[in-house]
Amino acid sequence: MPRQTRTAPPGRIAAPWIRTRLRAAPGAAWALALLVAATACLAAAFPRALDRYADAGLREAVERARPDRTTVQLYTPLPGLGLPRGQRERTVRPDTLAEQYTHVLDAVRAPLVADRDQSSYGVRTTVNQEVPERWLARPSGLPARVALVAQHGIADHSRLRAGRLPRGSSPPVTTNTAEVEAAVTAETAKNLRIKVDSVVHVPGVGRPPLAVRITGIVTPREPGGAYWSAEPLLRTPTLVRVPGDPDGSRYWLGALLLAPEAAPALLGTTGAPATYWQVAPALDTLRGHDLAALKSSVASLETGPGLRDVRTFTDQRTEATTYLDDVLTSYDEQRAGIGPLVAVAAFGTGTVAVVVLVMAGGLAADRRRGELALLRARGASVPGLVARLLGETSVVSVPAAAAGVAAALLLVPEGRLAPALAAALAVTGVACLALPLRAAGGHRLVRVHGDREDAASVRPSRRRTVAELTLVVLAAGAVETLRRRGTTGDQLVSAAPVLVAVIAALVLIRLYPLPLRGLARPAARLRGAVGPLSLARAARTSVSAVLPLLALSTALTTAAFGGSVLAGVREARDHAALLALGADARVETMGPLPSALPERIRREPGVSALAEASIAYQAKPHDGPPTVPLVGVDPGDYAALARWTGLGTFTADELTRRGTAKSPLPALASPTVAETYGTRPFPVRLEDSSTITVRITLVRDLTPAVSGTEFLVVDRAGLSAEAARPSALLVTGGHLDGKALRRAAGEAADVRIRAEERARFVDSPMQTGAERLYVAAVAAGAGYAVLALLLSLLRAAPERTALLARLRTMGLTRAQGRRLLVLESLPQSALAAAGGTLTAWATIRLLSPGVDLTAIAASRPVTAELRTDPVSLAVPAVSVLLLTVGVAAAQAWWSGRRGSVTELRAGDGR
Repeated sequence: MPRQTRTAPPGRIAAPWIRTRLRAAPGAAWALALLVAATACLAAAFPRALDRYADAGLREAVERARPDRTTVQLYTPLPGLGLPRGQRERTVRPDTLAEQYTHVLDAVRAPLVADRDQSSYGVRTTVNQEVPERWLARPSGLPARVALVAQHGIADHSRLRAGRLPRGSSPPVTTNTAEVEAAVTAETAKNLRIKVDSVVHVPGVGRPPLAVRITGIVTPREPGGAYWSAEPLLRTPTLVRVPGDPDGSRYWLGALLLAPEAAPALLGTTGAPATYWQVAPALDTLRGHDLAALKSSVASLETGPGLRDVRTFTDQRTEATTYLDDVLTSYDEQRAGIGPLVAVAAFGTGTVAVVVLVMAGGLAADRRRGELALLRARGASVPGLVARLLGETSVVSVPAAAAGVAAALLLVPEGRLAPALAAALAVTGVACLALPLRAAGGHRLVRVHGDREDAASVRPSRRRTVAELTLVVLAAGAVETLRRRGTTGDQLVSAAPVLVAVIAALVLIRLYPLPLRGLARPAARLRGAVGPLSLARAARTSVSAVLPLLALSTALTTAAFGGSVLAGVREARDHAALLALGADARVETMGPLPSALPERIRREPGVSALAEASIAYQAKPHDGPPTVPLVGVDPGDYAALARWTGLGTFTADELTRRGTAKSPLPALASPTVAETYGTRPFPVRLEDSSTITVRITLVRDLTPAVSGTEFLVVDRAGLSAEAARPSALLVTGGHLDGKALRRAAGEAADVRIRAEERARFVDSPMQTGAERLYVAAVAAGAGYAVLALLLSLLRAAPERTALLARLRTMGLTRAQGRRLLVLESLPQSALAAAGGTLTAWATIRLLSPGVDLTAIAASRPVTAELRTDPVSLAVPAVSVLLLTVGVAAAQAWWSGRRGSVTELRAGDGR
């Protein structure tokens, strides 16, 4: 019987095709897999890293705001005396409060989660009561006051330092109980002079005073936790100033911690007791992406459905108060200022990555043009061809993307999974579809030889013109919106730099043939064939060169924009630190400095100059109540300091007194002081009771010695001997050693270093995280730009290698071959470098009015503007040119080693 062969069903792709193709080109398959894995890893890691820094920033913002602001406090005033005594006592019993506390926690709605360990409940007096014991501390002779607190869980949240913990008496405590037990914290005992077995008598209502016996002294296990710090008086007593008292009289206020079973005794005092429940947020459950829902949960518990549920189980008079919503709003404002800046880097890097993936597909399509054309000529349909190629790319891309996502999850374990998977899925889709769609577009018609696609000969179609005009309109709208509204708009605003770079790339592609045509004729008159041939080869570059040019232009714009953002942040922090100190280092004391200290500081390593300043912060012009800081300086040293720092420059002669000793001292003043006192001479009374006469001759907005809007600077030679003694040293120099300066200054002096002051301006994980993400995004964009350049050069590598082989048979030397390849590659790279640099400069100039770097630069108000950074403009452009020259030279060297026999095979179509 004849042997039967199996055939695949109609419309189904046989598996051997994919296996055969992958075995035929394993290097290309592995390269695509590596590219997809790296891109998917970066795409998946970016949103998770953003979530990680946002979550850390939110937790730190809530943690730094102190528990007395972030705890949701619910309280209910107790019923009046109209209710029976037994019913009033039942409302404050521990079992009643514990049941109500359970319902309160149930009313807390996600994503707000209560920290059950730090949340608390109990009964406390709302009116602080004066106690008669004279042995208690009385700093101004006034009797101390106490608050009675019966809060559950004292034993679990404290360590016993002396005595024992208070207990409820047997029989149970009632309103008329004569004596109860209490504990105090160690700080309260120390400041109020309370000891174990001390008795404090609290005034009663319709009964004798309540005797509170101190049975123990405790120390908090977590003093900073919400249990002790939601109401700081529990932990630390307060020295209260009497309002309106001209003598500033003060008295101590402390808390006595009763056992929960003793709470009914508070009903018999004058303290107006109230029940309370304190809900502390669990920090480890806070997520930045849940901010809107978190604010809604807080609002619900404070004034909405949550509070209604609480009132159902407690009392209709229950109220809630918290500042947690203000903390969340402040964090939201900071995130709103940082997010768009990070989105700019993400859009730029993402665009370059997509372009590189498309270029990889285009390179594969060009290398297999003959094979695909043969398949079409033998009857393969376009959908069938697309299906075959999609199968090839999917087999490689899907496992590679999965590996990239796994690596991202290992590298960044925190953060949401859904955005990471969505980003990786987008990368996988682009990688899988780039080759099939490119092949479908190039092989719609069956033909053996394609049309000429030189950039100098092919004219753009109408569809391309319409698409380019649409992008121009989008870019113009995004730029105008960003300039008007800033970075608070939608995602289109964040894409403005990328859109500008895309438009610039399209314009450069249209302008590219013009200089080549202009140089063709002059080059033809030159001696030798290298110049004319390189120009002719550059002019025959395929129109598909728009992709590498787009990648390079976008990468250069993103790198320059990102570099300018980071440079602006550094400059803002550095300038803010300079304004705070007035120099590279500042040594200051409350009184005069030791006479030998200036020379010791001057001899320290790194110190290049030093200016002494005598600062009188309480100087009084016209001997009146208003005070103005007056600085006595040596005009020469201080003028040099002002000139070096750029803070209110002047010349030494302008501050030197001319005339007799009775002539007014020339003074440098701030605009506010100059407007107040004018230019006439006026007296100033100093802190040592001496008086000088000054005349304002100079007005400057800033001065190094003091910050603020009010100051006077005079020559200290005109001051008394006591007032002229320096109290501050302003030190300049490079690489100052803070430890050495502090050793030289001693413990009495306050030494501040500019570098340390600069670091204090960054105190949020979101700020540092945004900087790191920006640096990573710019670095990734630069890496993809290098890949785009390499792919564009690799695409033409076979043709160039064959060309060099043919020209060598005609006498072309190796040096001429290197020059030919370098000159052929330079026009496009030079165009990309020049165009990208110009685009980046224009983008920064266009967008700088709408970009505010304050949120990312510092946690305190500073002036942070986007400025052009020359280094960020020049380095990427020069790198592109150097890389182009290096790759072209390496290609010429490698082709020279291989010889010409392999490249001159018969039937080669290159």
